Amino acid sequence: MTRDAATTERLRTLITKLELLTEKGQLHWERQTGSAHRYARLNNNLFILGPAAPLTQKHTPRYLFVTPFDSPDCIEVNSEDPDLGALVMSLVKAVEVASGNKAPTDPFAISPELLDRLADL
Repeated sequence: MTRDAATTERLRTLITKLELLTEKGQLHWERQTGSAHRYARLNNNLFILGPAAPLTQKHTPRYLFVTPFDSPDCIEVNSEDPDLGALVMSLVKAVEVASGNKAPTDPFAISPELLDRLADL
């Protein structure tokens, strides 16, 4: 699929912003237990970055998948993209530095806070 220059530039700006927010500690990436990717939430959007392979695996293709929580629309950019692939890899490195030592989490675990919110329905 061909992308026009304006779309490519907007995606470049988005990926650069995600990397900057990650480096500043303002965007927190997590890895779900048993999953091969990391995810983050920002402004009602879900960002998925994967796979969570070691950086030493230089030939492993990586991807950034973005989807709003309130829509089935999505965007995917991978590391083999001629215009944006290097930025995806730069984001992968920033996420690894920021969250590589974090233990996987279970975002579907039942917590007392979740049960409290559901009790108010």
